[in-house]
Amino acid sequence: MDATLWATIALFMFLGLIAYLGVPRMVGKSLDARADRIRADLEEARRLREEAQQLLAEYQRKRKEAEREAADIVAAARHEAEILEADARQKTEDYVTRRTALAEQKIAQAERDAVNEVRSRAVDIAVAAAGKLLADKVDAKTDATLFKSSLDDVKAKLN
Repeated sequence: MDATLWATIALFMFLGLIAYLGVPRMVGKSLDARADRIRADLEEARRLREEAQQLLAEYQRKRKEAEREAADIVAAARHEAEILEADARQKTEDYVTRRTALAEQKIAQAERDAVNEVRSRAVDIAVAAAGKLLADKVDAKTDATLFKSSLDDVKAKLN
């Protein structure tokens, strides 16, 4: 017997032993389990990818909403600033108008007071001048006569 024959017999015995022990079934189960794990991992990866896409779409939608909201806030702030500016401008104009009118009234009152003061002094000066002129023209005798007639007029009015 030659070594090739013994090697062939040993090979068939080894293959028979492997078949008897069920190694091909175990290898098949192992390969099937591995294929199931790979299939499950691929399914999990596909599910996670879909969730990631949904999250991405949701975050993009939220970002757009936030951008719109920010634009609305900026527009509202600009509008409010314009209103406040117009209100401040109107109040300033009203204040200037009131202050101008008040100043004009004070100037007019000062002019009236000055005119009245001048008139009053002019009257005082005229009375003093008239008194001096009368005193110079009227002598003492006429003065006594005028006094007596004025006194009689006053007594007559009192009675």
